[in-house]
Amino acid sequence: MRELLVMLFILVGAFLMFLAGIGILRMPDLFLRMSSTAKAGTLGAGLIVLGAALYFNEFSLYTRAVAIIIFILITSPVAAHMIGRAAYFDGVPLWRGTIRDDLHGHYHSVTHSLETLPVSDDEAVKVLSEADDFEEEN
Repeated sequence: MRELLVMLFILVGAFLMFLAGIGILRMPDLFLRMSSTAKAGTLGAGLIVLGAALYFNEFSLYTRAVAIIIFILITSPVAAHMIGRAAYFDGVPLWRGTIRDDLHGHYHSVTHSLETLPVSDDEAVKVLSEADDFEEEN
């Protein structure tokens, strides 16, 4: 029974890593590629490490596997976010099909900082109603 569970974890992890690789090839811009690899790659690597720990069935390997999984869960999304932010600030173009760019016009290229605009209650209601209208259309 344990061998089937190990096989399931490793196969699902390998499949998710495969999907992350396909995401690199098929996604139209850097930001979507980063998203697919950060999500699918992180989960896939975690499942493979968990499957390996279950296969060897030792307590010391379980603790190491948990530490590795936590490290991957912390570092991979943060690294993807930082690389994506640096690419956006460097001027990497968005995909033509991108509907909304929330950072456009709020980034200062000289100081490398984002300006925050105060949002009134009326503006917040307007943005939320536009988001609801968009969801209904799609």
